[in-house]
Amino acid sequence: MDLKEIQNLIKFVANSGVAEVKLEMDDVKITIRTTLEGNVAETTYVQQMPAQNMLQHAVAPQPVAPVAAAPAPVEEESKFIIVKSPIIGTFYRKSAPDKPMFVEVGNTISKGDVLCVIEAMKLFNEIESEISGKIVKILVDDMSPVEFDQPLFLVDPS
Repeated sequence: MDLKEIQNLIKFVANSGVAEVKLEMDDVKITIRTTLEGNVAETTYVQQMPAQNMLQHAVAPQPVAPVAAAPAPVEEESKFIIVKSPIIGTFYRKSAPDKPMFVEVGNTISKGDVLCVIEAMKLFNEIESEISGKIVKILVDDMSPVEFDQPLFLVDPS
C-alpha cells in the first residue's frame, strides 16, 4: 500500500462519520481514529514485511452515508464575542470540587469577573472577563485540557 492510497483511505474515513477503522492485510496494519467532528485524531501504520502485490489482498471498505452536520447560523453567532484561552492547561469551571461554578449559561458578567481557572504547571490562573455581557455558551467541559487561543465561552455583549 503506497502513501497515496493511505492518504485516500484517511480522507474517506474522515468524511464517512466512522469513529475507527482497522485494516489488516498480510503484511500491513492500519488503524485510523477520528474525533466527533470528523477530524482524523490518530493514524497508525505498521508494515511488517516488504509489500508484494498487496492490492490483491486489500478489502474495499463499505461506504457509509456521511452524517450531515446542521449548519450553524453564521449571522446569529457573529454578534457573539468568543472568550479564548490565554494559556495551555486544564480548564476548571469552579475553584474547588465543593464550590459553585464561576459562571453558567445565562449569567450576566462584567469586566473583571472570574470566568474559570486554568491550571498550568501546578499554578491556578484565574481567567477574568475583558468584556461585559451574557454567557451564551460554554464551549469546554470541566476538567478538560485546553490549548492556547482555544475558544472557551460565547458572550453576547448586548
